[in-house]
Amino acid sequence: MKDRRITVRLSSETRRRLKAAARRGGTRESDLVRDAVERQLAAEEGSLTAYELAKKAGLIGVVKGTVRDLSTNPKYFDGFGAS
Repeated sequence: MKDRRITVRLSSETRRRLKAAARRGGTRESDLVRDAVERQLAAEEGSLTAYELAKKAGLIGVVKGTVRDLSTNPKYFDGFGAS
């Protein structure tokens, strides 16, 4: 996959801190920004609900040959969970 370029505006103070961090770490500013974005996205994915994860994985609505309202219609819940 080809990398895409975006433009981000930073305050003077944030840019100064980014440059200093890159210099201290011996890395490029763009590498720091990419790493920070990846960490943020991973953290957000870690906080997704089970429904959101299933939807993202394409698992919602994949069962064929059953009624469309199986999970929401109370008439299908009769006896559910009874031992």
